[in-house]
Amino acid sequence: MMEDTPDAESTIPAERRRRITLTQTRLVPDPIRLARYLRAPELGPTVLFFSGGSALRKTSRALTEFTHNSIHLITPFDSGGSSAKLRDAFPMISVGDLRNRLMALADTALRGNPEVYRLFDTRFPHDASQHDLRHRLADMAAGHDPMVSAVPQPLRKLIRNHLGYFIEHMPLTFDLRGASVGNLILAGGYLNNRRDIDAVIFLFSKLVAVRGVVRPVVDSNLHLSAELEDGTVVVGQHLITGRETPLSAPIRELRLTETVAAPEQLAEVEIDDRTGQLIDQAELICFPVGSFWTSVMACLLPRGVGAAVARAGCPKVYVPNCGEDPEEFGLAPHDQVRVLLEQLRRDAGEDTPTDALLHFVVVDSERGEYAGGLDIPAIERLGVEVIDSALVSEETAPLIEPRRLVELLLSLV
Repeated sequence: MMEDTPDAESTIPAERRRRITLTQTRLVPDPIRLARYLRAPELGPTVLFFSGGSALRKTSRALTEFTHNSIHLITPFDSGGSSAKLRDAFPMISVGDLRNRLMALADTALRGNPEVYRLFDTRFPHDASQHDLRHRLADMAAGHDPMVSAVPQPLRKLIRNHLGYFIEHMPLTFDLRGASVGNLILAGGYLNNRRDIDAVIFLFSKLVAVRGVVRPVVDSNLHLSAELEDGTVVVGQHLITGRETPLSAPIRELRLTETVAAPEQLAEVEIDDRTGQLIDQAELICFPVGSFWTSVMACLLPRGVGAAVARAGCPKVYVPNCGEDPEEFGLAPHDQVRVLLEQLRRDAGEDTPTDALLHFVVVDSERGEYAGGLDIPAIERLGVEVIDSALVSEETAPLIEPRRLVELLLSLV
């Protein structure tokens, strides 16, 4: 009788296994490499994004065509809209950005997923009465609402259970006007699973076939605080974005605080082992387009992020915004790179070399419009290579075309 041959990994002692460093030349975008990913996206590369908000929604949809293994570490500190009401009622992280990314990565071709997508994207009207909204929410939990009844089992039962649990624990004064139904479902699941956000995300990811991993960078009920150049302190992500009220001066420093009411109570939080492992296994790390301070920089505030990025032996890429980002207040791309490196070094160590933290900055010098102007030599003087590529199309100008960005990033893996 023939015995099974042990695989190579089991026969090589752990102390003999090692990582090696390779230097390669790549064509970007690389049509052959991309064709391979399109043919077998389930075997696609592990690209990790530090982000939040909706800026990567279309990019995430394009990403699923090439890989089902992307990782999305999301900021959980939003303090506006539907998320703010939930955080006030139940001290918890913001789930809005998590919902947004889960739906962006969901396989809408599967039976039931389009119905879930529509349900999760539904918002209650702002001008309806509380009585009518509570009645509709009760109908949803009972399965009588047509949007819920259209969802096939077993996902319908799960949604009803989570909405029912939310209704049981919803304060009498809770304002349902403008509420995101998807946020209410995730909040109910979060509370029903002893505040274990991973359990809720895992379950929904399996049921709607999410093509990637979505996770808050930390599971901590904290808020963002920004000190401006004029000494003003702005607390709360929704105010820092500058969309409701323009900032009076550029942002000098971003911090974490315990509550919106007490900005002086600064907070420290550390990533857990699972987040560290996700960063370690990345084949490419991207600091992508989106709100520079409240999406990208906010994800880098927890302890352990900078050290994990420095430890990861993969390419690291920053993609500055094209178009207007009120948070940037005219901060030019080369200054954004400087700020990004400074934040990473706060955790990784001030003597951490640049090539351990960031390798490339991706721009479109021909069509891109950059706040403060694009100074490529200034970026290169920081020790980072600039990839100047046609990212902006006629249809998306002045914004980056999502598929072009995806193709460029995946060509680096």
